[in-house]
Amino acid sequence: MMDTYSLQRLQATLITPESFQPYGQVISASEDGKPFDDRDAQLQIQNGIPRFYIMRLPDRGRKFHHITRHKLCTQCLGSLNGKDWLMAVAIGVNDHPELESLKAFRIPGNCFIKLNVGTWHAGPHFDASALEFYNLELSDTNISDHETCDLLETYHVEYEII
Repeated sequence: MMDTYSLQRLQATLITPESFQPYGQVISASEDGKPFDDRDAQLQIQNGIPRFYIMRLPDRGRKFHHITRHKLCTQCLGSLNGKDWLMAVAIGVNDHPELESLKAFRIPGNCFIKLNVGTWHAGPHFDASALEFYNLELSDTNISDHETCDLLETYHVEYEII
């Protein structure tokens, strides 16, 4: 017998610092020389060697059933070339994301996001054949700090960002 699951549509909203605050920060351009303040990325990368790199991602569509978090560091992501993109995020409860907190955001290409330590995330998603992103995390994040929840297995649900 095949397990049944539901496909839930998740409406993406334009990201703002206020709407994204439970999950992290939105960082936009500021004047050069501005003193450090709470509008700058509040990084937690002291648990290893920081890795800043450009990644090229193929189109994965807008559906997802895997969601990931990192418990040892913050993560910063932004698209290159000013392209808009999408990210789904959720607050963690014990070992699983809290589905009631799951939100999708449309992120303009003129800013980047900083994910709080432990924020569950699915994406980046986008409407192009491929897109390049800059990424700041730890050098071993994808090896030693990469916890993934299969939403189909855990909650019998898959999501599509619309």
